[in-house]
Amino acid sequence: MRENFGGYFLQRPSDGVPAKVHIDDTTLRDGEQTAGVVFANEEKLRIAKLLDEVGVYQIEAGIPTMGGDEWEAVRQIASMDLNCSILAWNRAVVSDIEASLRCGVDAVAISMSSSDIHIEHKLRQSREWVLECVKRAVTFAKEANVYVSVNAEDASRSDMEFLLAFARVAREAGADRLRFCDTLGILDPFNTFMKIKTIIDVVGIDVEMHTHNDFGMATANAIAGIKAGAGFVNTTVNGLGERAGNAALEEVAMALQYIEGLDLDLNTGKFRELSEYVAHASNRPIPTWKPIVGANLFVYESENRASAALVDPTSYEIFPPEAVGLQRRFLLGKYSGVDSLRLKLAEHGISVTPDEAAALILRIRSKSVALKRALFDEELLDIYRGMIDEVREELREAERADRDLVEDAAVDTVSVPSEVGDEA
Repeated sequence: MRENFGGYFLQRPSDGVPAKVHIDDTTLRDGEQTAGVVFANEEKLRIAKLLDEVGVYQIEAGIPTMGGDEWEAVRQIASMDLNCSILAWNRAVVSDIEASLRCGVDAVAISMSSSDIHIEHKLRQSREWVLECVKRAVTFAKEANVYVSVNAEDASRSDMEFLLAFARVAREAGADRLRFCDTLGILDPFNTFMKIKTIIDVVGIDVEMHTHNDFGMATANAIAGIKAGAGFVNTTVNGLGERAGNAALEEVAMALQYIEGLDLDLNTGKFRELSEYVAHASNRPIPTWKPIVGANLFVYESENRASAALVDPTSYEIFPPEAVGLQRRFLLGKYSGVDSLRLKLAEHGISVTPDEAAALILRIRSKSVALKRALFDEELLDIYRGMIDEVREELREAERADRDLVEDAAVDTVSVPSEVGDEA
């Protein structure tokens, strides 16, 4: 693809992954656009505070032109004296930007469709009209001395030549960055890398990744764009967003740090707290298997993994649980063994021998199969209290039986006459 634009390339070195990647979190805007989700204004303020405590670079606080509670929420967030930048979303319309400026934000996003299908069927306009609107809106915003992100909606389905013209018009009008929107989540990481590399090399504008998860590749595509040189990434807590959602803040941040070696200098230890609050406010519970912040991420039931984690947690953990605000836990169930059982009982001040644990674990496995799940701690303690005497009696009987066998064998050995003696 890029060979078609060889004459446009800037003569500058390619640095690859940028030295610093900035998170622009859009939980309060695109996250709230999840079908059926509404945040109360008090919840928006709390989420903004938590995001700031986590250390995100920018918060996309909402859409002021909606007026009413939305305008007031953005205004209040902008007045909270947070450490991060506060950005408001707008159409490429001067009146939208005026509403945002009255809120006191220091940055605006100016959104305009760049794909022909949107231009023809959603906007019912021409490419030239699109470029003129972008130019007019960006010029107005920059005259107000605010940071400007130009959002290319449906960029992943846009004609590349027009997308480059779109980006160039935005840059020449003064835009600080281009938000590349994979609005329908149709890209894969390889195509994402090539498209972002082309835009950066041809136009020379900072790029922000805005990826959706329709095919389960939002986080991968966001990282692919960063590897191509994008210095900004749009995220949402828990991956909230329209349809299948957006790239999740917690996934992008931890993947960059532990897979790509790029530390965003975030307080990741607050991720679980933040995720739980947003889950409650959005009425969208966190699945136990959710990457990074799911409750099962550091829970062990299988004995071979539990035993390995007890000896060295890095056997099965890329990062420790406290790095995201979780705890390591061990469950007792069908696949549990002696080591896990002794550890779990020890948590309750109970000590058992390896033989006692081996006998108890058989009963625990049977109970787990009958219940079709792992056991709660109280259920485990009930089994211990109800069966430990029986187990100990069985072990004593087995010990007595073994002792009797040894004694019988000794008697038999003594009573057998020697062949020499018989012949004499």
